[in-house]
Amino acid sequence: MILWEALGSVVIGLAVSCAALRWLPARFGQFRSRPLALATGPAAALFGALLAHSVLGPGHTAAALAVSLGVAVALVSLLLRQGEKARRSAPA
Repeated sequence: MILWEALGSVVIGLAVSCAALRWLPARFGQFRSRPLALATGPAAALFGALLAHSVLGPGHTAAALAVSLGVAVALVSLLLRQGEKARRSAPA
């Protein structure tokens, strides 16, 4: 059963990465590196699923996959670079 959780979490992470690369740059900015974003999603989701599995124990597949989704979304969102807006500091 652990194998299915791992595979499911990697698929979830890849879906999060692909969705973020497809829809987010037009609204919020751009990603620093496309390959980095594609690698971060599955790695973060796998880490989240393994963390949830170790805390909850076996038999909580849905909860482990939900945690993997949350961790993947959180870490992929950290890769966004804000748009080029002119920021002015206060006059001295």
